[in-house]
Amino acid sequence: MKAMVPGFFLISLIFVLSAASAFAQSEEEMRILRMFYKEDELVVTPTRTPKPVSQVAENITVITAREMEEMNAHTLAEVLERATGLFVEFFGHDFGSDANIYIQGSDENHVLLLIDGVPWNLMNNGKPLVNSIPVKIIRHIEIIKGPASSSWGSSLGGVINVVTKDAGNRSRPGGTVGASYGERNTQDYSVEVSGKAGNVGYYLQAGRQYSSGLRNGRYFKSDSLYSKFSISVAPRTHFVLTAGYNEPHINYGDMPAVDLTSAALSRTFFATASISAELAEFLSLEASVHTLKQKFVQNNNELATGDLYMDAVYDEETTGASGKLIWRDKVHTAVVGADISDGHLDQTITAGRFLQSFGAPESSETTPAMEKWAIFANDTITIGRFSITPGIRFDHNNISGDFTSPSLGATYRLGEQTILRASVARGFTIPLLIYTSGALYIDPNPDLKPEKVWSYQAGVESWVSDYFRVKAAVFHHNMNDALVDAAPPTENALYVNEGNIKRDGIELDIKTAPFNAVSLKTGFAYVHKRLYLGETTSEDNYACNLAVRYDDNRSLSARLAGSYIWWDRAKEDNAKYNTVIWDLNINKTIYSTGGTNSEFFLTVHNIFNGSHYTFDQRKNPRRWMEAGLRLSF
Repeated sequence: MKAMVPGFFLISLIFVLSAASAFAQSEEEMRILRMFYKEDELVVTPTRTPKPVSQVAENITVITAREMEEMNAHTLAEVLERATGLFVEFFGHDFGSDANIYIQGSDENHVLLLIDGVPWNLMNNGKPLVNSIPVKIIRHIEIIKGPASSSWGSSLGGVINVVTKDAGNRSRPGGTVGASYGERNTQDYSVEVSGKAGNVGYYLQAGRQYSSGLRNGRYFKSDSLYSKFSISVAPRTHFVLTAGYNEPHINYGDMPAVDLTSAALSRTFFATASISAELAEFLSLEASVHTLKQKFVQNNNELATGDLYMDAVYDEETTGASGKLIWRDKVHTAVVGADISDGHLDQTITAGRFLQSFGAPESSETTPAMEKWAIFANDTITIGRFSITPGIRFDHNNISGDFTSPSLGATYRLGEQTILRASVARGFTIPLLIYTSGALYIDPNPDLKPEKVWSYQAGVESWVSDYFRVKAAVFHHNMNDALVDAAPPTENALYVNEGNIKRDGIELDIKTAPFNAVSLKTGFAYVHKRLYLGETTSEDNYACNLAVRYDDNRSLSARLAGSYIWWDRAKEDNAKYNTVIWDLNINKTIYSTGGTNSEFFLTVHNIFNGSHYTFDQRKNPRRWMEAGLRLSF
């Protein structure tokens, strides 16, 4: 297959630039364009305290709830697929399917996912279950591309921070009721209510998703609940309590080529309690505690006989606490804090007769634990047009010992319409527990060290003219002590720290102002990855997104979006991805009065029946449609 991304990107770039040259400027158009970059927009992920995007040196992307609503997204993976620099590998791309998330060529376990400040990654394999977070509860998503270890610890590839919606602040309750129905009995229902009673603000959400499966006997069902309460105990002191539960059931479908059928169940419960208090004019305190319980059960049976092939049960519980002091004045925003957590995993694998015939034990159990603590500090120093952010963090854990993560970033405002960014950071990721404690066909190696990286990034964000904005970045990641399998192919795997991986690449985002209610947006990312181990091997990955959006700012909006990833996979993977996948979203207001609004929406997925998959037993669905109603009050 021939990579088609450069051509696709060139066409989209020419389309954007040629259209931009004809755009006429108005105040409303410029207001919409500024949504691509808001000078006063505050983000918390880079330094763990709110700061303007204009002072963020890291490569950051923010995705809003409105954007998610316009694409009628059902899972977090569907949302992240549209972010430049992220490579999302779906397990079938079916309704509710899980996915691996890669940032700038990182491994999936190098990406730290957070929700309400709670790390979401599984302990055994380091990956997050991205289909266990209800999209409806998300206020916005902040994505740091590149290591964020000086703030968050183990996050060599980057951080995806899910910020949930706020509790209400009005005595009259408001909310949203939504329902959609599509082919193969695909359903999505959600109810949200927020308001304030006395000094207690609240946000409540309940949802259900169901699908008979869009291909190959697949199936999905998920129920979710979420609550947030904000309590003002004094003018400058607030408590926030959150709790959430989600239970996805998924049948991955039949895989005739390997004579397997597979299904999984996961249960997730999490709760947080936090306090924020202003201690003095420039000094404030924030502290929180959390608990997270995740259980993941996967059942694999032989397709022909129905006999057990393998069952895997991962049952884990983590409790933790965080605290930080924040000093703010006209020059400094300094943060000093600490994290602590204690996690326990019960891992049970049961092998069927087929695997037992190859020497696998009938049942194996491991119960590893992960204890961590860390201290961190950073400061954002703003002097005129300059903003400089030094940061450092010291981590200790019982798996791989100690690690120190320094970072330094700077921004400079070049004129009124251009921001320059540069950063250097050291990052790490803790070795996987399945590598240190062992698993089926994996021998334990308790002496593993963390994978580590030095990362360098630079970028510019600018109004090239009054009509469109450009955001560009280049990066270099030099990773050492990468985990590689040192055992011969006929033996159990044994992972050691022997790899050296270098990743270089570019990112480019362009968004135009609207012209006759039409605006355009395109994003492109390229990663060249080299592994130095004996002989040098390399791969090139590309990703490109293009969206054409119509919005009359009254009652009708429509969005045609194309997505493409070139994975550079070997022939034996039987992958197919030489196709752009196009989706169409239409939203139409049908009734609006006072504080009530009702909206009809229609989505056509994979309009041209494109094939895009990395494993031929996990093919993506053909074209399918869904429609729904959304009532806001």
